[in-house]
Amino acid sequence: MSCNEEPMPFKAPRDYLPYAAQWEDKIGAFIEFDPRRVENPGGDRAGEGRAGGAALPPGTNPAGLPFAVKDNIAVRGFSLSCGSKLLERLKAPYTATAVEKLLAAGAVPVGKTNLDEFGMGSSTDNSGIKRTNNPWDTGRVPGGSSGGSAAAVAAGMVPFALGSDTGGSVRQPAAFCGVLGLKPTYGAVSRFGLVAYASSLEGIGVLADSVRRCRDVFAVIRGKDPLDQTSREAPDGAPPLFKPPRAKTIGVLSPEAVARAIAGAAAERRAFRQPEDRDGESPETAGAALGIAAQAAELEPEVRRGFETAKAGLAELGYRLTDVEIPSLKYGVPAYYTIATAEASANLARFDGVRYGARPEWAENPDELIDKARQAGFGPEVKLRILLGTFVLRSGFQDRYYLRAQRIRSAIRRDFESLLGDGEYRDAAAAPCDAILLPVFPTRAFGRGAAALSPFAQKAADLYTCCANLAGLPALSFPASVEGGLPVGVQLIGRAFAEGTLLDIAGDWETAHPVPRPAGYRSFWS
Repeated sequence: MSCNEEPMPFKAPRDYLPYAAQWEDKIGAFIEFDPRRVENPGGDRAGEGRAGGAALPPGTNPAGLPFAVKDNIAVRGFSLSCGSKLLERLKAPYTATAVEKLLAAGAVPVGKTNLDEFGMGSSTDNSGIKRTNNPWDTGRVPGGSSGGSAAAVAAGMVPFALGSDTGGSVRQPAAFCGVLGLKPTYGAVSRFGLVAYASSLEGIGVLADSVRRCRDVFAVIRGKDPLDQTSREAPDGAPPLFKPPRAKTIGVLSPEAVARAIAGAAAERRAFRQPEDRDGESPETAGAALGIAAQAAELEPEVRRGFETAKAGLAELGYRLTDVEIPSLKYGVPAYYTIATAEASANLARFDGVRYGARPEWAENPDELIDKARQAGFGPEVKLRILLGTFVLRSGFQDRYYLRAQRIRSAIRRDFESLLGDGEYRDAAAAPCDAILLPVFPTRAFGRGAAALSPFAQKAADLYTCCANLAGLPALSFPASVEGGLPVGVQLIGRAFAEGTLLDIAGDWETAHPVPRPAGYRSFWS
C-alpha cells in the first residue's frame, strides 16, 4: 500500500472472535481481553480531549483495527496491574497519550497484555498474574517484558500492540515471537500514562505484524505532548518517517566484537583491582562472574545462522556492510542495571498499600502496613531490584556506582554518535553508518524448568539491547529467519529520530523475506 492510499476501516469477520478466543486459551497473552469490542469501534472512546481531531499522515488510518496494550500503560476503564498482585484489582482512571492518539484515529483497544511484573524480566514468567506461552511453541517463553503483546501479535489476535522498552523489552519478545518490534528514540513518543520503572530509559514501543503497520502506528503516536516534558518533535534535519533518503551503509556489530569487549572488561578488571577490594570480592570471584557473562552472551548456533543470513541478505539488497566496534559496550550491562535499579527503587516507592495497591487485612501501624503490602504484593525479581537500587543510592555509594554508571552512559552515547551522527543533526558531514546491525538475544525463545536460562544469564544477555536505551536511540527488531522451528530476530540501531531509516531497511528485507508465521496463524486485516 502506498502512503497516499486510504485503507478501508476494518470490519471483524464472524470467525475472528472464536479464533482469538482459541489462541488466548493456548497462549494466555492477555490479562484482560474482550475481542467483542471490535464490533463496536465507536463505543469505547476513552477521552479524545488531547488527541481527537489530530491530522494523520497519509495512509496511517487504523480505523476499526483492534489493538492490545501492555498492562503498564493506562487505558481508562481497563486494568493497570503492571503484572503485579499488588495492583491486580486497579482500574486506570485515565488514558495514556499514545493510546489517546490511536483512539482518535479509530483504532479499538481489545485488551491489556501480560508482562513481567513492572517490566522486570526477559521471559514474562515473572508476572504475578498468569503465564504466557510462545505461539510458536507453547512450552517456551514469549520473551519479556512485553511478552503478552508480542505473543498476541504473533498469533494474529491483533495486528499491532503497544509495549514498553527499558532495556530490550519490546525487541527481545519481538525476536522470540517472530514479529516487528520498534523502540523509538527517547522522547519521540509521550510517556504520559506509562507506569515506568526506570524513567530515563523506558519508553512506549510498537509490536506489529508488518513493517508498514509498525510505521503507520508510530506515525500516529509520535510527537510532543504537553503532559510529558521529556517528549519532543524530531529536530530539523532528521530524516522523514515516510520515504527517507535511502540508507547505504550498515555497520555490523559482530558477536566477535562483543566477545572482545567482554574480554577487554575482564583484562581491565584484573589490571586495576587490588587483591581484595572494599567489598571483599576477590579477583577470582570477579573473573568467574565475567566468564559467566561472556558465556551468556555467546550466540547459539541457530541464532548465529540467523545473523549471518541477515548479513548476506542485506548485502544482496545492495547495502554496504562494514564491521564496527563500540568500545564502551563492555560496560553496558552493569551501567544499565545500576541506573535502572536506582530509578526503580524511587519509582516503586509509591506502591505501599496506602496510596496505591492492595492492603493487608490488618496491620499494627503504617510501617507494618507497608511491609505487609509489599511482602505479599511484590514478586522476588521486583524486591531484588528495589534492594539493589537502594544500595547504589546509599550515602557514600552514589559516586562509586550511580554517578559512574551515568558517566559510562555518556560514553556509550558518544560511541554511537561517532558512528551514526549526533542526535541534534548539527553536523552536516555524512556519518560513517546509516544504521548498526547486531543480534537481539543470544538464544531463541528458551524453555522452562531445566531448559530455562538462569536469571543471571538473562541479565547478561541484555548486553545486545540495553545500550540503545542508555544512548536514547531508536532500535528495530525484525525476523531474519526460522531456525529449528523457532524465529530468529536481528536488530538495527539508528541515529536519534531516524526511525524511518530503520523501517525502510527492514521494509526492503521484508519484501524479499516475508514475515514468518506460527502454525495456525490467520490474518484478518490487510
